[in-house]
Amino acid sequence: MAGVSTIKRGGSRFYVDPDDGRIKVPGVTSIAGMAPKDFLTYWNAKIVAETAVEHRDTVLKLAERDPAGAVDYLKGAPRRYTRAASDLGSAAHDMFERQARGDTINPRHVHADIKPHVRWFDEFLQEIQPEFLHLEETVWSDEHLYAGSFDAIARIDGEVVLLDWKTSKAVYDSVALQLSAYRYANRIILAETGESVDVPAMTGGAVLHVRPEGWQFVPVECGEEVFRAFLALREVFDWERDGKKGVVGRPIAKGGEQETGTMRRAA
Repeated sequence: MAGVSTIKRGGSRFYVDPDDGRIKVPGVTSIAGMAPKDFLTYWNAKIVAETAVEHRDTVLKLAERDPAGAVDYLKGAPRRYTRAASDLGSAAHDMFERQARGDTINPRHVHADIKPHVRWFDEFLQEIQPEFLHLEETVWSDEHLYAGSFDAIARIDGEVVLLDWKTSKAVYDSVALQLSAYRYANRIILAETGESVDVPAMTGGAVLHVRPEGWQFVPVECGEEVFRAFLALREVFDWERDGKKGVVGRPIAKGGEQETGTMRRAA
């Protein structure tokens, strides 16, 4: 059976073993997502505040007739922003894969929002001249029970490296965790045939960061030390999903004048 299917459970992505559908392992991105993201608290507040200011007329009119709706509109601002960025990133990734495979791209069929990205990716191909060994394949770790989909493995200037395409505002450190997980997985499951092949030895990883205004090729450390951090998050994933369930038991003794819901109703 070719390819590897995925499912979503509890907000996390799981990969289904193509040989045994009973085996499901968490995805690399979901595991890397276990790392603390304190900055998101401030980012969410910033997006909500900007939405309130930039769309104040809309918010005020909505608040007059539907206060709860106005609150929901503002609360949903970060989610809408993230979804729009994700949609743009997905569309750009699709084009990047086609360009990497050598497909002819008709500019008239490219959405206006990603035309600059397509242009810069083509410039990257011409300038860096990567020789692609694998594109958009799935890695599987039998040893540590995880899987994930990488963008590319390529030979550049005689060295084999992992590549990741990014269209986000910045290159975030979490990409190092992802690349290390791909690098040290046990095998690649080929989408076309379902055959498993060894993950090639690599010297490192890099991000091609493509924005409307240009592109940059950024090296990323994804060696064994980074991989150990990823494996720690793999343990955290299991803890958050199952390990913490039931660790706090029922009281075996109590006293004082604690007021329970039952006592309040009885009063």
